[in-house]
Amino acid sequence: MSMTLEETRAMAQAIRAEVGKAIVGQDETIEHLLIALVARGHVLLEGPPGTAKTFLAQCLAAASGLEFGRIQFTPDLLPGDILGSNLFNFQTSQFTLTRGPIFRELLLADEINRTPPKTQAALLEAMQERRVTLDGETHPLSDSFMVVATQNPIENQGVYPLPEAQLDRFSFKLLVSYPSAAEEAAIVTRFGQHNGPAQVSDFDIAQVADTAKIAAAQEAVTAVKLAEDVIDYTVNLVRATRDNAEIASGASPRAAVLLANSARARAALHGRDYVIPDDVKALATATLRHRILLSPAAEIEGRQIEDLVADLIEQTEAPR
Repeated sequence: MSMTLEETRAMAQAIRAEVGKAIVGQDETIEHLLIALVARGHVLLEGPPGTAKTFLAQCLAAASGLEFGRIQFTPDLLPGDILGSNLFNFQTSQFTLTRGPIFRELLLADEINRTPPKTQAALLEAMQERRVTLDGETHPLSDSFMVVATQNPIENQGVYPLPEAQLDRFSFKLLVSYPSAAEEAAIVTRFGQHNGPAQVSDFDIAQVADTAKIAAAQEAVTAVKLAEDVIDYTVNLVRATRDNAEIASGASPRAAVLLANSARARAALHGRDYVIPDDVKALATATLRHRILLSPAAEIEGRQIEDLVADLIEQTEAPR
């Protein structure tokens, strides 16, 4: 099936409305998730426990019609627990693939930083190439395969920092903070009506999309124009992270590609068939914050990565 940009925007608005039946606030987080969905990206959510990170991913899967899978990352989790394994069938005298939970369309990697880097690395091939290799045999994943990972702040006990190669696969890292007082009151009003933990089924979230529609929307976004001056602006912004005394390690070329692709998706969801510099600016912090390492001097001074990215945006000349 094919889909126009206007139909893509309408589908995203419908998904947002359904997710909003259960989720209070978090408008920016939901928008970034929708952008990643149609840009074929992956998202890392970081925030304290109890801020609905897992529930948000479940609601997104329910509204978009994507097959949902969840992996609870723990210190003793092994790569085979994620990917699956080939087991010998004594009746047929052949090995049979037992598929792991990674063979889903929307995979929730819950508390991904609770497991050692060796197990985290099991996601690398899947996130980059949408395939899994087991015993030398390649198994394709869905074209709509998307990872939504959650993690608690790194200063919490019992966590492992994600390797840079793993972080670089995520289009966005989003910080999920505590709600405002008014939002928290609305959360208690909404969820306090239920006995026990709230379930997605409690909120009558309708499925307003499916795999075919998501794929059509992803294809429609490729028609969004990316002018040469906007490409230059995106590249210059990313390259500025590698030429700054306060940054020990800057963003990779993959960051520039993902930022450009995400900007096209944002343009489509805002009703445009062309990217403007504001699309790039709006997504720069989420795209760059997990790809930048501060220099020791900047850390001592208490510099925040978000403030540094804001400075780079201010200093990088945008096309008019």
